[in-house]
Amino acid sequence: MQIISTNIAKPTTFIWNGKEVTTGIYKVPTNDAIFLGKSDVKGDEVTDRKHHGGEFKACYMFSEVHYIHWKFLYPDLDWSWGMFGENLTVSEMDETEIYIGDIYKVGETLVQVTQPREPCFKFGYKFGSQEVIKQFIDHGFSGTYIRILEEGHVKLGDVFTLVERPENSLTTAQLFNLLFAKNKNPKLIELAINNDALPQRKRDKLKSFLI
Repeated sequence: MQIISTNIAKPTTFIWNGKEVTTGIYKVPTNDAIFLGKSDVKGDEVTDRKHHGGEFKACYMFSEVHYIHWKFLYPDLDWSWGMFGENLTVSEMDETEIYIGDIYKVGETLVQVTQPREPCFKFGYKFGSQEVIKQFIDHGFSGTYIRILEEGHVKLGDVFTLVERPENSLTTAQLFNLLFAKNKNPKLIELAINNDALPQRKRDKLKSFLI
């Protein structure tokens, strides 16, 4: 995996159900190195701190591989890297091959895979249709959030080197599908709730399905 674009956003405001909403989903490429901090990317807009940013969502990565699929579905959009609100557009990233808890060295940083992205209405607004949320879930490739174990700069061309992989884990794709599955696989739930790369609130929610 290699960084092919670093993306940041300025605040963008729109009206949703009669209320003003500010978002940082409108990311655009930058030619500069970006600094991955413990709770967010320096200089990037993170408005909704309840659902974005923080230890387990400090930075969002999305694979350039999936752009072809979405460009075909939405050909009239103004496409550029960062379209999915990702800070890092990464080549050859496959959610079926990266595991929750994986630790990678990239640039000056040490990062850990934490959880898939769960789309919300802001994503639908940007794509001009709330139907894109279901399409995103059905497609099954969510990108991933990462935790920043060691802060530092990353830039275009930096390569991800796997440092450590947990013995018992599930892939980002498996967790994403598990979160939205009507009939949840108890074995996958067990793997998820015993993985401290996931925030406790997420693990508690999954644990409730075993009761």
